[in-house]
Amino acid sequence: MMKVMRTSGGKVLASLFAAAFLGWMVLQVGLDATGRSQGASNEVGRVDGRPITLEEYNATYQQITENARRGRTGSLTADEQAQLREQTWQTLVERALLANELQRRHISVSDDEIAKAAQLMPPPDLAQNELFQTNGQFDLAKYQTFLRGPTASPELFARLEAYYREQLPQAKLVQQVGAGAWVSDQAMWRAFRDRNETATVEYVSLDLSRLAPNDAPVTDAEISTYYDAHKDDFKRTATARLDLAYIPITITAADTAATLQHVQQLRAEIAGGADFAEVARRESKDPGSRENGGDLGTFQKGQMVGAFDSVAFSLPLNQVSEPVKTQFGYHLIQVLERTATGAHARHILIPVAKADEELQRLDVRADSMRKLAPTMGLDRAARLVGATFRPAVTVSAAAPFVPGVGSAREGLDWAAGQAVAEDAPRNPVSDAFQTPMAEYVVRLVSYQPKGTLSLAEATPQIRRTLIVEKKKAAARAAGQRLVQEIRGGKTLQQVAAANGLTVGTAGPFGRLDPNPVFGQASAAVGAAFGTPIGQVSNVVETTGGLFIIRPTARTQADARLFAQQKDQLRQLMTYQSQQEQVTRWMASLRRSAKIQDFRDRVFRGSAS
Repeated sequence: MMKVMRTSGGKVLASLFAAAFLGWMVLQVGLDATGRSQGASNEVGRVDGRPITLEEYNATYQQITENARRGRTGSLTADEQAQLREQTWQTLVERALLANELQRRHISVSDDEIAKAAQLMPPPDLAQNELFQTNGQFDLAKYQTFLRGPTASPELFARLEAYYREQLPQAKLVQQVGAGAWVSDQAMWRAFRDRNETATVEYVSLDLSRLAPNDAPVTDAEISTYYDAHKDDFKRTATARLDLAYIPITITAADTAATLQHVQQLRAEIAGGADFAEVARRESKDPGSRENGGDLGTFQKGQMVGAFDSVAFSLPLNQVSEPVKTQFGYHLIQVLERTATGAHARHILIPVAKADEELQRLDVRADSMRKLAPTMGLDRAARLVGATFRPAVTVSAAAPFVPGVGSAREGLDWAAGQAVAEDAPRNPVSDAFQTPMAEYVVRLVSYQPKGTLSLAEATPQIRRTLIVEKKKAAARAAGQRLVQEIRGGKTLQQVAAANGLTVGTAGPFGRLDPNPVFGQASAAVGAAFGTPIGQVSNVVETTGGLFIIRPTARTQADARLFAQQKDQLRQLMTYQSQQEQVTRWMASLRRSAKIQDFRDRVFRGSAS
């Protein structure tokens, strides 16, 4: 096979492929030719008998963590680390499912297929390398010349072969699964219409406090019945009650000014001859574009946030913009190509952040609070250093967010360790933890491991839920009577005023647009587009509440524009259909697989 591709001396570019080939490498660790584990005691899990070893878990976690750290400063939070551990597990399960399916379907690739792929379809790391770029675009001729030249090493070709032996069978598998995806003209028209038609409505929000002011009684039998029918809703993740004191990490005008000055210095550096892409790779904090020299690819007008979009579609080509401020920080933008509807640009993103000296001063205050708390109490220590104190805050694995602090997952993990520690003091105080929003210290009040709430524990929550449901039912019945009054000849405004309600307007909005009034509004959208103009809907319920809706205007989709965009839309929707087909297939494969998870045993002692 190596002779098919070419052999020669040299070791240029070999290091570029470490990430690209990691998936192939870790798939082989711990497996013999039959797929059996060489060391069952070292397994993190199994998928239909195929082992997932600790070695491949650690290697994959390391690579995923390195990817997550690119383009950011500071260490990963405990919450982020937990998410990456779960991502690692899911990645390895999917990889094992695919490997088993490839074996079952006898899917393989020939040497000729590998050689052709290597010549025509370079891995992403190579395609993005500057050696093979012309005017910022991948140049296939340069790449092929390199492969034929003396500097491409045997090691490189060995890695290419390994890469394609893994990737090409998976591509064949995806083609098999996604084959036959077809989109009808009717489906395309519906999708086009959903994106382009709008509605404007008047509406009345049915205020429960006015239409159903009294709480209906809830019996013990109703509570018990609800509990039995919704037991899964009462599963409790690990939960701690913590006294918490925090010092906010607030961004000041001085921080903003210092960041702006730094961005202006970068712009001057580029104006002085520095390469934009090199500066982006060194400085930009956008992980999605940093490694590509800030390249964002081509995007459509209106796709970016307002300030960025305005500059991207007005800045002269190849010029570097003045610093552009958005909610993400300051951007330097360079537009490489532009049409009436799209632009190809690159950028450097520098988020506004506190200076290191300020962070050090916060560290000193937080550490002082931690040292004083065991003797004088966390509340008094917090007042002494000017921190905010909040007693008995509930933090859980499912809801670790604390207002003013952000994720307090590190505090929860610390509490879990204290709860099982034999030598832990009574009501212990933690070290200082840091989030992007604050530095904080906690004192453990109580801790509960994951489990299911008892009926007694769940009763207050169930009672509140049933009261709201009964009030909704009463308001819905009252609202339907209002609908009948309107259909009998009264106006929406008359009926609303007589019942202490107000009439609002919403729109124009599309079927797929986020709706600030109706929330997740499938029922409201159906009423807005399905009720005849000037008439009122029945009472509809959305995540935003109960509503009566009266459409006042609608725009229709342009059939001529649809005809012009039909081919492009078919390609897009066919691709989406194939992806959905593959996603459903993967979900079905996962459901039918025997997946054994040994992580708790292997990593015993870590917080859940």
